[in-house]
Amino acid sequence: MILFQYVRWKNLLSTGDVWTEINFIKSKSTLIVGENGAGKSTILDAVCFGLFGKPFRKINKPQLVNSINRKGMLIELEFKIGNRQYLIRRGQKPSVFEILQDGNVINQNSEAREYQDYLESNILKLNFKSFQQIVILGSASFTPFMQLPASHRREIIEDLLDIQIFSTMNSLLKDKVTINRTSLYEVDYGIKGAAEKIELYKKHIESLKQNNDEIVAQKELQKAGFNDQINQANTRIGSIQNEIEQLSNSINDHEKVQTRSEKLATLSRQLEGKLDKIKKDLDFFQRSDDCPTCRQGIAHEHKIGIVEKNTTQVSEIESGKEKVIFEMESINSRLAEISNVTSQISTLNREATDLNIQVRMLNTSISSIEKEINGLMTNNKQIDTNTEELKVLKDQLRASLEMKQQLTEEKAVLEVASVLLKDSGVKTKIIKQYIPVINKLVNKYLAAMDFFVAFELNENFEETIKSRHRDDFSYESFSEGEKMRIDLALLFTWRAVSKLRNSASTNLLIMDEVFDSSLDNNGTEEFLKIIGTLTTDTNLFIISHKGDTLFDKFHSLIKFEKHKNFSRISK
Repeated sequence: MILFQYVRWKNLLSTGDVWTEINFIKSKSTLIVGENGAGKSTILDAVCFGLFGKPFRKINKPQLVNSINRKGMLIELEFKIGNRQYLIRRGQKPSVFEILQDGNVINQNSEAREYQDYLESNILKLNFKSFQQIVILGSASFTPFMQLPASHRREIIEDLLDIQIFSTMNSLLKDKVTINRTSLYEVDYGIKGAAEKIELYKKHIESLKQNNDEIVAQKELQKAGFNDQINQANTRIGSIQNEIEQLSNSINDHEKVQTRSEKLATLSRQLEGKLDKIKKDLDFFQRSDDCPTCRQGIAHEHKIGIVEKNTTQVSEIESGKEKVIFEMESINSRLAEISNVTSQISTLNREATDLNIQVRMLNTSISSIEKEINGLMTNNKQIDTNTEELKVLKDQLRASLEMKQQLTEEKAVLEVASVLLKDSGVKTKIIKQYIPVINKLVNKYLAAMDFFVAFELNENFEETIKSRHRDDFSYESFSEGEKMRIDLALLFTWRAVSKLRNSASTNLLIMDEVFDSSLDNNGTEEFLKIIGTLTTDTNLFIISHKGDTLFDKFHSLIKFEKHKNFSRISK
């Protein structure tokens, strides 16, 4: 069981550079009150940030630091698990994260993420989602169990039932399956390679035992054939080079033609622009009698002169443009010819490249044949050597086959384990055993709050709710007050289950504005009755605006107030 004892903080949100401390075990039930913005809910963010490095509410981490002091935000959280005393110290500006066990700092050589994982997995044995479901119920960032997706519901149930070890085992199993699959592939590859080598060695030894002269003659004949192919290829390569040279000479004006084409295109655009401008001026003087700038009339003789001049220029430019177009057609025709020749050169170059590759391959084959011929001259010694190497390969093949047998047997075991560790395997069987207990507890708490429905979760964590005339309903079918009763019943159920399993049992329960949201007076009364049964081993903290109606329901009271823009506990 996690026995939370103290939380203290400073420079957190609206809190100043003075420690604010809450004693969790001083009283069985505590009411926390205060005006809006006084800092009542800061305790939620302090606890969550201290344990998990994230606030309870939707607040960015930099915003947690007091906006006036802007530094020195620090949270300390003390709790006890068994005989071990723990202190978590976490802060920002500067960044601080320490875990102390019995006064000694636990090794911090790992990165912050690994350090956090160690805290959740080895000490708390509780993650943030599960913590929210069994320790804190708030109106700000809390997501009720019934509004979580199935995967998150499963994660919380596995945490509470302490069966997440199967998920860890399944993850490790997947790594083993991957290693087994890779090893099998490598062994199969090695077996195939060894078998091929053995076959090659056998053939090679047989060939060594044949008549050397006959084999050498065959190799020489093969070599001669390769040389003939090389000569033919070289002849063709020479022919291709001549063709390429002739074709290249035929297009040696390529750059000149290309340059002329670009100049003509530029000239055509310039003529087109100039022609457009002159036509606009001509059109203006043909249609207008007044100057658009000074609003005075244009002299008739001046107007006639300009029109005649522009008309002449239009005629000259159009004539020049026709010449340019004619020349461009000729240039484009030449460019097309050049492109065709270039394509022919590319084709010939590819053919020459292929022939050169063929020549290199043939030369390589000839070199290989020459080595074989040289080797045949000393084949007697090689027969003995290859026979020894063949024996080694057979031993390697035998060892690989034995390894494959072992890996195949291991694969069969891993496949069985995989079936058992899947969500539908052992975990589902365990969950099935607890589902009736969970449903019984939920309905017990619902009835205690005068909400008489038949609530059931199946092993896939899908709900069935029967009400009124035994009609089927879903969680979303109910009013907000009825949903709140279901949420509370589930919260109490998770706490009860965690105590049964001792997986996430804790003394702390904090509820933020539960009485201020969706519970009516009757629901509040029934809820307070349930609280009375919890306080034997639970330290309950209720944050509420309804302080005037709840004072006498709790063992102690904490009031937050704002003093000079800083939150503090009222004395």
